[in-house]
Amino acid sequence: MAITNATDQTFTAETSEGVVLVDFWAPWCGPCKMIAPVLEELDQEMGDKVKVVKLDVDENQETAGKYGVMSIPTLLVFKNGEVVDKTVGFQPKEALAELLNKHA
Repeated sequence: MAITNATDQTFTAETSEGVVLVDFWAPWCGPCKMIAPVLEELDQEMGDKVKVVKLDVDENQETAGKYGVMSIPTLLVFKNGEVVDKTVGFQPKEALAELLNKHA
């Protein structure tokens, strides 16, 4: 499954079903660039169990504001449209896998 880029308009549809990891990021953010390959690997390894979605906070401020995103990267875990977990800042792959396996 490929990583999906969401917008304010598509966010609800992208996060409404199953377990979804949302990466709130921006192109100028160093830690966001560091976590991108980690998310790619997780996306491939978790397969259909978890969907990975990225949301550019500069272009989609409405959604970022709705979820109180103050620092990036912020990673929210959604399960059937509800936020069930959150982590802020760069995380190693093992920590993210553990976080997702609690909900998948």
